[in-house]
Amino acid sequence: MASRREFIRTAGITGVAGLTALSGCTGGGDDSEAATTTSESGESSETEATSTTTESSPESIMFALTPAESDVDVEAQYQPLFNYIESEVGVTVESTVAADYAAVLQALDSGQADIADAAPAIAIQGGNEDITEVIGIRIAYGASRYFSLITTTPDSGIEELTDLEGETVAFADRLSTSGSLFPLYMMSKAGLDTGGAPDGNPADFEAQFSDHSTARETLVNRDDVVAAGTGAFSTAPHVPEDQFPEQFLEMSAENDGDLGTESPELQLLACSDPIPRAPILGRTDMDQDLYADIEEALLNVTEEDLINEDLEDDQQLWFTGVDEGSVDDYEPVQEVLDELGVTLGQ
Repeated sequence: MASRREFIRTAGITGVAGLTALSGCTGGGDDSEAATTTSESGESSETEATSTTTESSPESIMFALTPAESDVDVEAQYQPLFNYIESEVGVTVESTVAADYAAVLQALDSGQADIADAAPAIAIQGGNEDITEVIGIRIAYGASRYFSLITTTPDSGIEELTDLEGETVAFADRLSTSGSLFPLYMMSKAGLDTGGAPDGNPADFEAQFSDHSTARETLVNRDDVVAAGTGAFSTAPHVPEDQFPEQFLEMSAENDGDLGTESPELQLLACSDPIPRAPILGRTDMDQDLYADIEEALLNVTEEDLINEDLEDDQQLWFTGVDEGSVDDYEPVQEVLDELGVTLGQ
């Protein structure tokens, strides 16, 4: 197990440079004035334009998003939800796409965002620092839990997690619960030294961080990368059904008839315990009447409200509703952080 250390939110994470570089739109319209790109090594570069949006007006709210997969237009996915909130609450919803998960908390803390699509680790940190509250936990087809997978290719020669010593493994964002924290946790429990990961370098293997789909494609296309840690939504369709544990088959929304149907085939190395699904967060200091109206609307949203008729089925928003929740629901994630020796905070 790694030694306990402090997780630096702003300066100490490679790939989190330019945290406030956000791209945004109003109602699916104009492109924003700044963007951050991240290379395979995790380094970030920032392109600035003439102006940036700071705080939203009382008649509008800013919804911060983080794309889990690079091949998805996350603002188009969320547009039906924006439309729903506008109709139910009577405000204009503006959107902004953050560079990464840490940037979401930065935007909420600075007042650049009012509500956000966020990872469980951000809910924990935001709650600890009295920056955010959990408005609700997203559910998919009735499932409030999901899974993390570590996969490899059938011809890699990797049969178990301990075989990853000395190898290169692709992960999603460093703060991704299913694409980084839980894969690292499973590797740590298998006896591998995760060293300073996720904010530093592991001792027993090399880690490359990006997003879920990039991690999957890196595994498929690069011979030097022998495994990928991702959310099951990214890799489960590539893994034959008979490789999954019974718990996954009983609880996972990904067990919808598509297991093992995508090419190329991947081999399952490890499957996590059930993980509470990601939250929607709100700023603790936003107008409480507005917060209550948004909370009521989100908790009553239906699957039909979230469908974008202009998108194909595989590009639709991944969740189908929102359940009540609190930061206490993410205790399993806190246990993973403890195993990795990570303290969220400044």
